[in-house]
Amino acid sequence: MSRVRLAAAKNAALILCVICAVAAAFGAFAFGASAEDTAYIATWDEYKAARSIEKYTWNMVADAEDELLEAAYRLYRDGNKDEAFTASRQAYYGYYETTGFERNVMGHISGAEVSKAELQFRAVRNVPKKGGSLEDFWTEIEKLSQILHDQANGLDGISEAGVSGVSMDRVNGTAQTAAPAETSAAQSAQPAETTAAPAVGENAVSTDGTGNWGITFAACFGIILREGFEAILVVGAIIAYLVKSGNKNKLGVVYAGCVIAIICSFVCAWLLELLKFANTENQEIIEGVTALIAVVVLFYVSNWMVSKAESDAWSKYIDGQIKTSAETGSVFTLGFTAFLAVFREGAEVILFYQPLMTDDTSRSAMWSGFGVGCVVLVFVFIAIRFFSVKLPIKPFFLGTSILMFIMSISFLGAGIKELIEGDVISYTSPDFLAAIIPSNDVFDVLGIYPCYETLIPQLILILITFLIFVMMKWQRNNRKEAGIVALIFGGLGIHKFYIGKYGQGILYAVFCWSLIPFFLGIADGIHYLTETDEQFAEELAPKPKKPKKQKQSKPAAAKN
Repeated sequence: MSRVRLAAAKNAALILCVICAVAAAFGAFAFGASAEDTAYIATWDEYKAARSIEKYTWNMVADAEDELLEAAYRLYRDGNKDEAFTASRQAYYGYYETTGFERNVMGHISGAEVSKAELQFRAVRNVPKKGGSLEDFWTEIEKLSQILHDQANGLDGISEAGVSGVSMDRVNGTAQTAAPAETSAAQSAQPAETTAAPAVGENAVSTDGTGNWGITFAACFGIILREGFEAILVVGAIIAYLVKSGNKNKLGVVYAGCVIAIICSFVCAWLLELLKFANTENQEIIEGVTALIAVVVLFYVSNWMVSKAESDAWSKYIDGQIKTSAETGSVFTLGFTAFLAVFREGAEVILFYQPLMTDDTSRSAMWSGFGVGCVVLVFVFIAIRFFSVKLPIKPFFLGTSILMFIMSISFLGAGIKELIEGDVISYTSPDFLAAIIPSNDVFDVLGIYPCYETLIPQLILILITFLIFVMMKWQRNNRKEAGIVALIFGGLGIHKFYIGKYGQGILYAVFCWSLIPFFLGIADGIHYLTETDEQFAEELAPKPKKPKKQKQSKPAAAKN
């Protein structure tokens, strides 16, 4: 009897297995792709190993990213939003950055093209992150693929414009798909389209850093010239200001800030590689935070210099500095500004150069381009340094202030863009903005991009600056004016700039998004309007600084 029951149990188990297998097959057919269809290769190194690829072109890298993006689409279609986000994220960090694609586009095509691709990568990741529609996801993927192949054609020396390489046929399984990442090189058959490299032109950029020495030299020269010029604009203005104000003895603070920044750039790049932060969102976040700190300092110095543009105001300030010995604080601020400007650009240059140092030929071209670029930057610095010093006080101060304001706008846009790339801030770019703000080097240098997240803060900064310039003509010790400005524009800190408290004004402007400055501004306005003129004047009067205690020498002990 036990044997009969055992046989019946075996038959029941067999029937159950058959039912489960049929159900699983039906579920895979009816509701989505199989595990093999949704598998993807996360990095380019793994892709090369799986396909046994030795020589390749940039279009082949773009093809590999197409496969990854198609896998991300299938995952999203099957309801796996988190994995779809991870896969689309790897298209940037696992391919675009680590292969040197980004750096070569920066050096051989333009920085604007890099920014366009970076923002489009973020637009793709934004769909699964926010739970957007499947149609929107595919639309953004097609846009990204078109950008990648267009850039790949430029690097491969192909004159034709690139077209999107993603295929809905492959997504739906009607065309041959890539083998999953976990298959071995021996088991994985290389797709027909990647068995032979696409045709390339005479001006193709080598994928391994070798080949055309002149192209690598030009790329490295262009990178150091572009990044170094931005830093020199800030540092040159600061040095010219110190010379103009008769503070040549304080130049050492600025030079020290620049030297420390250069050293910190190398150390930071080394640490990023050591801690595996390079080519990750952590690198983007660090760069973004550094740029935003630079915005605060640059904007503060810019407005401070405008307030001293008039000869009388400048003379009064110098007299006050001599009497109170307060010069050191201002000089430190300028030195810190120089440090931030050089540090940000220096770290970027080193990170851009890293993928190019693959062999002796590429290293030779890289160091040659770097050296020649540095020599050119020295002459640029000398020209800015000496021509600026000869300017009269008011045009010089106003010109320097405008320059620093433009740099603060640029750094603000660039810093927020880095945070967007690091998935800290969302990304919203309607079509009409893309039509108004084209992707070119001018807008890229100014940090102007077709997205709300960068444009709105820049517009707020422009509004604050405009109001500050308007109020420069007003009487600064008028209590009623200060109160009215605080009630109307207190949320932006304009009343603080009006009464000359730039540090507090900066804090109000930085945190205006939280609405806390709005309520503080109302409170300040009520306070100004209800106090007396004498009390208001007492608040504005500079606090007297305590004189430093001088060490008194001890009287010599009487000799016995």
